[in-house]
Amino acid sequence: MENSSVKTAPWLSLNTRADKAAKPSTMLATDEVRGYTVWGEETLNAMLTLERRRAERSRKPFVLMLLDAHQENGSAAKILHQAVAAVASSTRETDLIGWYKQNEILGVIFTEVGSDAKKVITETLCAKINASLHESLGAARATKISMSLHVFPEDWGQGGSGWVADSKLYPDLQPQSARTKVALGVKRAIDIAGSSSLMLLLSPVLLTIALIIKLTSDGPMLFEQKRLGQFGEEFKCLKFRSMLLNCDSKIHQDYIQQFIAGKEAGQVSAVPTVYKITNDPRITPIGRFLRKTSLDEFPQLWNVLRGEMSLVGPRPPVRYEFDIYDIWHRRRVFEVKPGITGLWQVSGRSRTRFDEMVRLDLRYCQSWSLWLDVKILLATPWAVFSGDGAY
Repeated sequence: MENSSVKTAPWLSLNTRADKAAKPSTMLATDEVRGYTVWGEETLNAMLTLERRRAERSRKPFVLMLLDAHQENGSAAKILHQAVAAVASSTRETDLIGWYKQNEILGVIFTEVGSDAKKVITETLCAKINASLHESLGAARATKISMSLHVFPEDWGQGGSGWVADSKLYPDLQPQSARTKVALGVKRAIDIAGSSSLMLLLSPVLLTIALIIKLTSDGPMLFEQKRLGQFGEEFKCLKFRSMLLNCDSKIHQDYIQQFIAGKEAGQVSAVPTVYKITNDPRITPIGRFLRKTSLDEFPQLWNVLRGEMSLVGPRPPVRYEFDIYDIWHRRRVFEVKPGITGLWQVSGRSRTRFDEMVRLDLRYCQSWSLWLDVKILLATPWAVFSGDGAY
């Protein structure tokens, strides 16, 4: 589980999002609705974040129910206030009721709902709350409330495609304040300016690499691979081709499975573990140099320019890697846009175990700031040119 400390570079100062979410002033925000305690919007979102963390550790799912009446031309607040008593009478003491969106969407977090089939759980809860609403409000008013249920952990369907995370479970990851929106806008501006400038300045180098690849091995100069971006959205990640044509990916799949499980094949305890296969027979001679110097990653500047990636962020995983993630590992995919470089790359690169790598990514996600991005960008050239932990 994601609970142990990880050493990071001494120039880093990290204040996590979880710490910010737990401030007393936020946690005490409540409303009194018809004699019942209803948590405020900011508080319910903070509790939803904490409930996700708890479910990651306990592996016991929870259900978020949303009652929405915002289409009722200004009467949503009145209808939902009347619905509070009906909802409260059908929930347990451990369940949480609050405003998912103040006076527009009422949220209920059903904690630790058990390990039964998710369809059975959601159908049971839906029928129970519906019956209570019809009894308390009458059929006419009850039908004005739309209901949706969202289960965590999500069933993303291993090996499937097109899956995207349920954003309703992650309201804390949506920019709420004007200050955050401005900071994210600046980050995007830096991405656009940085990626376009680097592609222009490095165009002779990029063209030379492309020509060498074409002359030394059969196949295209660029390699396209489907990766998962923020919230699991798929995109085509670009790299200079460093492998022989038509290679079998099973070698890498088997290695990744063992690595994530902490059983690195062929590794001895006295030798540092690495995230990449050190003697991959599929790599071309020029490809080995490109990987060692990270030059194979440069085409991803185009992904940055397109908005699919950022200059700084966690590395985007492939689908078969994500399929075997533990629940808490998935946060590195959900919380921020993937990047070319990141905290992991400047704090050890491949010479870290998988769980340690994920913890570094999560620290970045939880403590993100423009200044942290700047420090990582400034530290990246040394990490690249030193080649420490690169294969």
